[in-house]
Amino acid sequence: MSCAATALLGLSLAMPARAQEDVAPKDDKVIAIVNGHEIRVSEVQMATDDIIGQLPDMPPKLRYPFVVEYLIERHLLAQYAVKEGIAETEEYKRRLALYQAKALRDAYFFQKIRPMVTEEMIRAAYDEEAAKLQQTERVRARMILVASEKEAQDIEKMLADGQKFEDLAKKYSLDGSKDYGGDLGYFTAAEMVPEFSKATFALKVGETSQPVKTDFGWHIIRLEDRKQGAAQPYDQVKQAIRNVLLRQKVGEVMSKIREASKVEILDDDLKKYAEEAAKAAKNYQETKQKVLDQSGGAAAPAAGEDATGGDASGKGDLQLPAQ
Repeated sequence: MSCAATALLGLSLAMPARAQEDVAPKDDKVIAIVNGHEIRVSEVQMATDDIIGQLPDMPPKLRYPFVVEYLIERHLLAQYAVKEGIAETEEYKRRLALYQAKALRDAYFFQKIRPMVTEEMIRAAYDEEAAKLQQTERVRARMILVASEKEAQDIEKMLADGQKFEDLAKKYSLDGSKDYGGDLGYFTAAEMVPEFSKATFALKVGETSQPVKTDFGWHIIRLEDRKQGAAQPYDQVKQAIRNVLLRQKVGEVMSKIREASKVEILDDDLKKYAEEAAKAAKNYQETKQKVLDQSGGAAAPAAGEDATGGDASGKGDLQLPAQ
């Protein structure tokens, strides 16, 4: 446990996708003391929120002592850093400014944005999407996305030679699903672009497609499973729906804040890249909207019954935007 906790000390972590239900517990008792510093339940909860994405898949009863050990080691190193004058160095001051901004951002998220997503909103999103799934066939597939037909053909040869689909996806795929071994989770035909859906739904379970071309590139697809659509129980997907809605709220809030703020990009190269990215994003959204119109306007399920247990399924560019 000690070594694993130590490894987490060097991580730069993003805003937590999952939040504990009680950020400030009523019984905020002291659970450990490190050279006089009191570690309380609230600190353990905040640390858990902060590193949840880096924790191994372990039961809550094991996760709790793991996070406590992580905090103990963090405070020990911090105390020795003070003793050895690290707190007076420029590097520390730069890091302090960065972490202070992160702490303020996280506090704003928990105090201002998170309360915007209510239980009623989550239930309404679930009911709306669950109704759409009742009579819809869904499949689960893996995908490797590359830029050219030649690359796709090379992938085919490597698969024929016995290399694992998941390993090749992680190594070569250009899509966000590469982090999950190409796993797209479960989806309906209407959720994906027509060429991709046609090829996928034509496969039998366990079969791998020939290279399939779409506007996003060349795809190698393997069908993992198929079943008639049915919504997962509310309790199993509630947190995933909350995360989807929270990300939407974060986007809305950030748009309003940026409109009311002055942000200047001074680096010429960065300006060029930003312009190119904005143009690509516009074209991408227009393409997805065109596909959505052709498919009849079907929405992607907010509950997201996928292999990752949430909305971060790795569907990436192929998934159509929820309405």
